[in-house]
Amino acid sequence: QVQLVESGGGLVQPGGSLRLSCAASGSIFTINTMGWYRQAPGKQRELVAQITSIGSTNYADSVKGRFTISRDAAKNTMILQMNSLEPEDTAVYYCHAYSLNQGRNYWGQGTQVTVSS
Repeated sequence: QVQLVESGGGLVQPGGSLRLSCAASGSIFTINTMGWYRQAPGKQRELVAQITSIGSTNYADSVKGRFTISRDAAKNTMILQMNSLEPEDTAVYYCHAYSLNQGRNYWGQGTQVTVSS
């Protein structure tokens, strides 16, 4: 089992920045890929960014150049640095982890990000 807890969401003005954190605990040695997804009202959940255990990253086109994903293995934490935020970035952001050995997906509880003036 893996537990994921997000923090760092909130209200920010357009053009501002936020930093989301995801703390992982439990059987973290089984995790291969971690990532951030988001879901806006009335829309499907979508991938924002992913990072593998060897540090390879993947970003949605809409956030490339503005968001940066990283992992701190020593602290069992994943970070999403979000810059130049736009109202379209408003959503609930979810931390995700995938275990290839277990064939399981894990999700955090979500954190609200609101970009508004």
